[in-house]
Amino acid sequence: MTTTSTRFFDEMAKLLGNAAGAAQGLRREIDTLVKAQVERALNELDVVQREEFEAVRAMAQAAREENERLAARIAELEGKAGSSSNERKAESKAD
Repeated sequence: MTTTSTRFFDEMAKLLGNAAGAAQGLRREIDTLVKAQVERALNELDVVQREEFEAVRAMAQAAREENERLAARIAELEGKAGSSSNERKAESKAD
């Protein structure tokens, strides 16, 4: 009787082990299918990937900084040009 019950429990353990392995395989398969469906849906919506977004954001930040630098340079040059023209006007009036 002990041998029969031991064999029964061994068979049940094997069956449960196989069922757990099958469940894990099924889970991986479902994960793969869901991921594929989500990627397909996002591609149809024209959603950008995170890497592309970060690259464009970095480019925009660099462009903003360059724009600010150039605006400051233009203001500096306009200030010099304005003071030069004021000096010329003052010299013309003195003559």
